[in-house]
Amino acid sequence: MNKQKLVWYARKRIWCGLPWTFTKYGISQDRLFVESGFFTTNQLEVRLYRILNVRLQRSFIQKLFGLGTVHIDSSDKDLECFDIKNIRKAEEVKEMLSQAVEAERLRNRVSAREYMSDNHDMDEFHDHFPDEDDMHSDDDY
Repeated sequence: MNKQKLVWYARKRIWCGLPWTFTKYGISQDRLFVESGFFTTNQLEVRLYRILNVRLQRSFIQKLFGLGTVHIDSSDKDLECFDIKNIRKAEEVKEMLSQAVEAERLRNRVSAREYMSDNHDMDEFHDHFPDEDDMHSDDDY
């Protein structure tokens, strides 16, 4: 993770806000990086256009120390659902990440299609648009 090419960089902090961990996060123009470990390091990355959802979580203790956790859902195999834990200015990071994700989707011409339905919606759909079998009466045969 090259810090010069990152638009945002932070370390995971412990509960009281001190950066005494070996987990680092970074965002570049097109990727999000998570690096962890001291003796053996592990670096994972996800393309921003593969991020599906960004959510902010703040416990009472996190609020006291000015921290927050940004939860991310992605379509990436390695980083499906993960947290950017205990970071400062978490609201700003969440907003910056959301805007960067949308910009990358537009740049790469990626569209996120959501299919939301439950049985109630399908019943209403069938009331307005009956199946072909429902449209025939016994007299038609």
